[in-house]
Amino acid sequence: MRVRKYFFAVIYGVILTAFTVYAVLDTFVIARVYETPVQPVTDKETAAKTTATETGTDGVTTGSESLTEGETTAKETTEKATETEFTPVITDNEYNDGNIKITVTEYEYNDTAVYVADVILASPDYFKTALAHGVYGKNVTAKTSEQARDAGAILAINGDYYGARESGYVIRNGILYRNKAKSKTDLFVVYENGETEIVSSSDYTAEELLEKGAEDVFCFGPGLLSGGQITVDDGFEVSVAMASNPRTAVGMIDALHYVFIVSDGRTAESRGLSLYELACFMQDLGCETAYNLDGGGSSTMVFNGRIINNPTTNGRRITERSVSDIVYIGY
Repeated sequence: MRVRKYFFAVIYGVILTAFTVYAVLDTFVIARVYETPVQPVTDKETAAKTTATETGTDGVTTGSESLTEGETTAKETTEKATETEFTPVITDNEYNDGNIKITVTEYEYNDTAVYVADVILASPDYFKTALAHGVYGKNVTAKTSEQARDAGAILAINGDYYGARESGYVIRNGILYRNKAKSKTDLFVVYENGETEIVSSSDYTAEELLEKGAEDVFCFGPGLLSGGQITVDDGFEVSVAMASNPRTAVGMIDALHYVFIVSDGRTAESRGLSLYELACFMQDLGCETAYNLDGGGSSTMVFNGRIINNPTTNGRRITERSVSDIVYIGY
């Protein structure tokens, strides 16, 4: 009788362990591609979607070293620019082809290395987003540098890592992929005309945002600036995040004038920023709106095929984290 009792206890333990392992794998590891977005894709949108490709990591380096394939892609991207007599300028920290002007500057702010890409566009069409491997799904990820290369991006930063959550609106390039709201969350909305706005998920459905002309909607947050005023309290943090972190943010100064921000953190050389410090920094840059994207180990900036910052999760190793999406500038 005792043997039988122990037998059932062992079987129960095995089943419980197997279920727990599966639940963890399903949440964080097993990739699932969702074939159909909430909003049907038009022929134009289908043609515009990036073809899913398997990419390697050969050639990826940090700092001032190069990503050979990425540099080639950036040069090819330049050739796609609208015909103009303007001679493109491409240096380690500048890109200007007459339609897209980007200047990358490194700042030292509160013992933290902060990388700022100042972006001026001739058209909102050059502000773009991309999904890892060109598909929407759960646990479908790729490194920011790989996604930038595949998209032909001149400049790219990691996005809001939508795939790590089950809720929160996902609108990319005018396509609605997820309309399940995450309650009381700040959303960063980029409209078709290039204007930006921070709204609450409790105020609009995803469909209503599309009707307003939303081209991209990000759900991470919080919002940092609205109308030029800081909207985050000193000491506020995202969930259980540490106070000083690597950060990624995007802001708008005025019409078609943006800044992409990435800071290093969690290292002896760069401690990282609090959300309030990030808001203050972006206010000093003159931003009218500013929004916090996924940070920590995800924070990565790629410019002309080079990884500009030093991505790290724990401060012990400089390496990129694979993420589900990017925000980029390109054709």
